[in-house]
Amino acid sequence: MRKLTTEDAGSFYTLNLDKEVLKFTGDKPFENLKSAIDFLAGYDQYEKYGVGRLAVIDKATLKFIGWCGLKYDKEKNVYDIGFRFYRSYWNKGFATETAKACLDFGFGKLKIETIVGRAMKQNIGSIKVLEKIGMTFKNSFDFEGQEGVIYEITKLNSFCVGEGRNG
Repeated sequence: MRKLTTEDAGSFYTLNLDKEVLKFTGDKPFENLKSAIDFLAGYDQYEKYGVGRLAVIDKATLKFIGWCGLKYDKEKNVYDIGFRFYRSYWNKGFATETAKACLDFGFGKLKIETIVGRAMKQNIGSIKVLEKIGMTFKNSFDFEGQEGVIYEITKLNSFCVGEGRNG
């Protein structure tokens, strides 16, 4: 994983063209490649908050396969975990592996106390990932007119789940 750059715009753009990838996100595809470049050029989470979505690169092929990372929502004063991958990489453990690494970074390096994950209730795949990384259901909310769910994990509870953790 590494920080996203404008050089990722082509991959970022094509990832968001897939209707199945965007189905449960509430996002719309970029209008064109330039809009993806502009988005990435203006992405300021790293500088402002020390976190951000990260490009996930397949070690074997060195190809961009998706993204994963933490994001800070200043209005809600909360950090959330998010991930998005090309469909050909679904159900292969990439989201779980990278999300675990992001939680470890957030809790260990940044000393974040709580991280949330949001998903549409229909998005069973993402909910399974949130559960695999140790998050538990907190409550429901309105997600773009659909029923959404919020999962949560605290630093205190993060050490009883997954590889490299005690318990």
